[in-house]
Amino acid sequence: MSKKAKRVILCVMAAVLFLAAFLYYENNAIGITRFTVGSAKLPEAFDDYRIVHLTDLHSKSFGKGQRRLVGKVGKLKPDLIVFTGDLVDRRKYEAEASVILMRELTKLAPVYYVTGNHEYGENKFKPLQIELERAGVRVLRNQSGMIARGGGEIRIAGVDDPMFNRVEDGNFDKINAHLDAALEETKEAGEAFTLLLSHRPELFEAYVRREMDVTFSGHAHGGQVRLPFVGGLVAPGQGVLPKYDGGMYTEGESAMIVSRGLGNSIIPQRLFNRPEVVLVELTRQE
Repeated sequence: MSKKAKRVILCVMAAVLFLAAFLYYENNAIGITRFTVGSAKLPEAFDDYRIVHLTDLHSKSFGKGQRRLVGKVGKLKPDLIVFTGDLVDRRKYEAEASVILMRELTKLAPVYYVTGNHEYGENKFKPLQIELERAGVRVLRNQSGMIARGGGEIRIAGVDDPMFNRVEDGNFDKINAHLDAALEETKEAGEAFTLLLSHRPELFEAYVRREMDVTFSGHAHGGQVRLPFVGGLVAPGQGVLPKYDGGMYTEGESAMIVSRGLGNSIIPQRLFNRPEVVLVELTRQE
């Protein structure tokens, strides 16, 4: 074999190894994204309150016992951890990695969770819900409650994915029915500062109309593949060039935080869109 042929083979091998390493990095290297949300409604006791937002694990593992992901979250010193659906993937529904993660997270801070579309299927989800509750996770299924801190209180509400509603037609009607049920539980809280956990970002208008102060969503996977100056390419429920692919969106007094998520589903590869842990700090503004 000539020296030129050997050089070509070595270059090809190096390129293949580089590409494999790059794709692995894009799928597995966890990034941290930080946002600050200010509001005059926020009680003084919740100034600098730290919320870690996770979503769309799809049964993915980040090391033995999920230690890489748990370690990242722990370093952020959260006061609260929220998970907004697709903890498992309906194509495999392997719950072990998901339950391990949630169990470890409860050692760091209170954990609240809502369903995504991949959890749909009562025969499968009921056992998972039981395991999560045993682990100490608060599963919000069209429910709400109050979080107390230093003499102040804020409300947290969580709604099932529209897939779980087999009565109303259309996702807006379905999510509004879920919001009705959730907010009824804490109607005495009146105008309290409210956190909403809801899997679907494309329904932002419904959250704005209900005057949710901060909504946490996922589902879009960051558009799966992201391009500079363009953003995500495609997302479920939004199609090509989705409007709500990842980041913070505001309308009036409402903010929505959309995480790009942690795992994959139909498309097995992320590109320029690494797994994401989101930290939101609440601040009181006069």
